[in-house]
Amino acid sequence: MRSAPARLREDPGITRSPRLLIVDDLADARWVLANLVRLAGYVPLIAASAEEGLEKFRREAPDIVLLDVRMPDMDGFDMLTRVMAHDRSASVIMLTAYGKIDDAVRAIHVGAFDYVTRPFNNEELLATVKRALQDKARRVQPRAVIVDTAPTHSLTDLMGGSAAVLRMVAETKQVGPTNFPVLLTGETGTGKELVARAVHDASPRATKPFVVVDCGAIAASLLESELFGHEKGSFTGARNAKLGAFELAAGGTIFLDEIGNLPLSAQTTLLRVLETHSVHRVGGVHDQEIDFRVIAATNVDLSAAGNQQNFRADLYHRLAGFTVRLPTLRERRQDLPCLVTRFLAEANRELHREVRGLSDAAWQRIERYDWPGNVRELRNRIRRAVLMCDAAHDTISLAGLGGFADDVQRGVDAPPPGAEGAQPGVDCGPRAGPASVPLPAGLLASGRPLADMIGDLTADFERAILAQVLDQTHGNKAQAARRLRIDYKTMQTKLRKYGMTGASKSHTYITQENGHG
Repeated sequence: MRSAPARLREDPGITRSPRLLIVDDLADARWVLANLVRLAGYVPLIAASAEEGLEKFRREAPDIVLLDVRMPDMDGFDMLTRVMAHDRSASVIMLTAYGKIDDAVRAIHVGAFDYVTRPFNNEELLATVKRALQDKARRVQPRAVIVDTAPTHSLTDLMGGSAAVLRMVAETKQVGPTNFPVLLTGETGTGKELVARAVHDASPRATKPFVVVDCGAIAASLLESELFGHEKGSFTGARNAKLGAFELAAGGTIFLDEIGNLPLSAQTTLLRVLETHSVHRVGGVHDQEIDFRVIAATNVDLSAAGNQQNFRADLYHRLAGFTVRLPTLRERRQDLPCLVTRFLAEANRELHREVRGLSDAAWQRIERYDWPGNVRELRNRIRRAVLMCDAAHDTISLAGLGGFADDVQRGVDAPPPGAEGAQPGVDCGPRAGPASVPLPAGLLASGRPLADMIGDLTADFERAILAQVLDQTHGNKAQAARRLRIDYKTMQTKLRKYGMTGASKSHTYITQENGHG
């Protein structure tokens, strides 16, 4: 069994900022990356060579390593191999301006978490770091038990501003400051975890842990160990003592999702814990008193389950101190624009796209559909449509949304001929009209291959953009790189490529910009 995260074993109320080890031989690149991660709330550790990086990795045990591939003393792949030999659970993100598919495959094969090619923008790199930290957290603790201490956005930001959402906001504010147990009911995919988090955030426990337990994702044989913990040697494989979810939630809130999946034997133990606020570890001798607040969620009628002897009636009444019913998405269609906008922005960030909206026909279909899978189905459909879009286009078409569950019921296999989306596959955006971009004189008459002509035009545009931005920043290359959303090392590489190392119209392109300020 895996033990709980170290920071929670020491004190559930104390957290530390993740530490990122930056290994790069270029001082300017180290400076830019260090400031980027520091502004994002992380602690940067700096190494100017692979040897120094290995020494700091062994001594400091950083959460994430940002590792440059091309270094003079030892390349990044050699260091990655040594890091993984020392600690197979290490999270390493490779950075290089010379991205190649075979290098990416090699990095992932050796054990890197991800491979980021330059140029990259700040948001993309920080999103990769965040994913690496989340992946590390999931590997440290069981997937069915998630501990979080960070506050979230308001329900109206996340769910919309309909009357149904405003009613839930009022109820969370009403019950939040109390210690009432709360039972959330509603169909799958309606956002019960978001509402549970809102109750927690509205309580005096908001700065303490919020522990999510998916009761349907834990094997019955391990359920009591995950919920209540176990002592070393209490069963085969218990090599160390383990904190249970209730102990992890000390001082905070425990959210028992899909509570209806608990077997009757675990229901009996849970009822005793709720009544006494004390936990008895598997294999333990003494009970331990714990201060916690419980929120449970279900997509079934627990009172009916009690009548069928699948769920204890006394446990149901203990959990249902205050009940909040979550409406289906078809009951709050006014929230569709808010949700689509949010999911589109999230998918664009995750998938590195620039899709900006939906066509009129796609919007009409979304508004007409009943959404049996609720918000979860809407999110997945938007995410898939963005993934299938060509990054050069900016609109999701009706075909891009894919087939719907009620198409078969209506006898509809595809849009009618001539309608938008009638063509198979995904069509993102309007059809392009005749080209109206002016071309340099004599370009078409040169007889050169299309790829060569496009390459020259692209280089001319890139050179002109770099020159103009450098003029606007008075030759400050670090500031220009930030404005263009590329890293400093990429800026240096591009300037060398175009021979832009001398003076601009009115400035000299300096290497040390007033201490990079």
